[in-house]
Amino acid sequence: MGHAGMAATVVRYLRSTGQPGSASAAAATATAAAETVDAHPRPELRAVGDDERAPIDPAEFRSVMGNFASGVTIITAPAAEGEDAPAGFACQSFASLSLDPPLVTFMVARTSTTWPRIARAGVFCVNILGAEQGLLCRAFAVSGADKFAGVGHTPAPITGSPQLDAVPAWIDCRIHAVHTGGDHLIVVGRVEAMGAAGEDGPLLFHKGKFGRLGD
Repeated sequence: MGHAGMAATVVRYLRSTGQPGSASAAAATATAAAETVDAHPRPELRAVGDDERAPIDPAEFRSVMGNFASGVTIITAPAAEGEDAPAGFACQSFASLSLDPPLVTFMVARTSTTWPRIARAGVFCVNILGAEQGLLCRAFAVSGADKFAGVGHTPAPITGSPQLDAVPAWIDCRIHAVHTGGDHLIVVGRVEAMGAAGEDGPLLFHKGKFGRLGD
């Protein structure tokens, strides 16, 4: 990403999360390259008082939102400095955001242990899964496991993020901005390269189950 680009990303992120410290200090930390970025601070997330009833029950929220069918992706990043393995996680909340400039976005829980590793790398690859790749998705949804064991991949052309074998499409990105969204973070990536095989239909997720497009 380059020191200047990483510094700008860190400054934007720290401003969005309201962390103390000046922008110049954040930039200096990023420029050091080997410093660790606190990639998922977790302030008080509740928007109502302890004596107030939340307007929506979480179980109802999940149930209703499960009616929205989506595609499924795996977000990957190369090993950052000081790490010996790449990072990756299964992600349902991915979307295109802007055509000019080309931007995409994904959402990740602030409790994620994978996100800090992606943040340190400063880059990522979106691997769009095909209809037959449900098992691959489940492997990357497990926390703490060696997710890349037995999974073929090659470096994406610009960032070097793992481009998984046999995926119908991939999008190679640099982190452009990070915003807060309740108990999640909204990550915006600038597209540097992309490609599609155009053969398989997409893997879909609906009401907690995988599916595929019908005729």
